[in-house]
Amino acid sequence: MSGLTPADELAQIRSEIMRLRQREAELREAWLTEAEMPRIGQWHKVELVTSRERIFDPRLLPDDIRKNPSYSREKITRTIRLRRKTQVDVLAHLPEIAKIDGPPPRKTLFRRIRAS
Repeated sequence: MSGLTPADELAQIRSEIMRLRQREAELREAWLTEAEMPRIGQWHKVELVTSRERIFDPRLLPDDIRKNPSYSREKITRTIRLRRKTQVDVLAHLPEIAKIDGPPPRKTLFRRIRAS
């Protein structure tokens, strides 16, 4: 992943994680539905475990408790959102990338983008 900007590296990492999660889901589904699916590998073995646990469901509480602000708190979360750059983003940063003063004519601009 060398040579990538941190934003592009993050996008590549997230793409790989998504691919791995999809593959994990496929394997999990196969072990749960196909009896002949091998469960023993060279270094690992798969065990199907069924468990039961009690969970708290706040939706089951009476409305006067559920909607009472005394029983809730505010949580602040910071996340990193990744989005694909738009043409506007590219055009906005092109002068600093190409080290030119002011925006170049449109035809020249797209030749420079394709060439890089």
